[in-house]
Order: sequence, then C-alpha cells, then structure tokens
Amino acid sequence: MPNFVEGNLLASPVQVAIVVSRFNDLVTERLLAGAVDTFRRHGITDDMITVVRVPGSFEIPLIAKRLADSGKFAAVVCLGAVIQGETSHHEYINHPMAAAIMQTALSSGIPVTFGVLTCQSMDQALDRAGGKAGNKGIEASLAAIEMINLLTQMKSQGL
Repeated sequence: MPNFVEGNLLASPVQVAIVVSRFNDLVTERLLAGAVDTFRRHGITDDMITVVRVPGSFEIPLIAKRLADSGKFAAVVCLGAVIQGETSHHEYINHPMAAAIMQTALSSGIPVTFGVLTCQSMDQALDRAGGKAGNKGIEASLAAIEMINLLTQMKSQGL
C-alpha cells in the first residue's frame, strides 16, 4: 500500500491573513464574509485573522507577497473580483495577478490561495460570492487550511 500524504480540514491555532480588494465590494465583501466565517468554524479565532484591504485586484499580489514573506502567517488568502465589462481591461489584470499570486506561494513556501473571481458579468460574480455557485471565499479558506495541514504533515515526515 502506498504512503498517502493528505491535508485535512482541522485548523490549528495559526495566524492567517486575508487580502481583499475594495473594488467591486458588493462581491468582495461576500467573499470576505465567507472566508472569515470558514476560518472561525474551523477554530481560527478573530485574533488570529488579519484582513488587509487593497484598492483593487491588481494590488493584491504586492500585499500578499509582503504578508507571506513576513513569516507571521501560515497562509494568505487572496480575494477579489475582476469583471470583464466592455473592454479588454480584465486581460491586463487577471493573468499577471494570478501568476504573481502563484509565484508568491512558490517563493514564500506558504499557501497563498486564489479566491479572485474572474467573471464575465456581475451576475456571474454574485453567483460565485454566495449565490448558486457557492462562495469562492469559503473555498479559498478551506484550501488554505488543508494546505497548512498538508505542509505540516510533509514536514513531520521529512518531505
């Protein structure tokens, strides 16, 4: 039988950070509420959660990197909403932002999860911020908890 290493959703008392965009706050506040509630339900208390608000999704990677590199947090959750609209503006935001968030996780060695919606319309965004498609803020927090546990298990096994 192979040796499986898997994370779980049992949160340890660790410090976590959430970076959330103020732009499209009708959506991002719902993502934030879902993320915070998820951490609370898994045993991470308010004093262990730091929320940093940034102007827009383009600014998320810089702050996520600063938080990840600080050594104070076990994970950083990134929340935002980029809605396509009538111009190609979203293309200049989405790809570099996603790549920068991924690079931050790789360079820092801690989970930096992606809860940034990249939708074609406000309706799609609202559906993914607590509507019929769930809440991506919840999913980003659950991914952070699971990854924290997975990294802890791997370290304890010398991996």
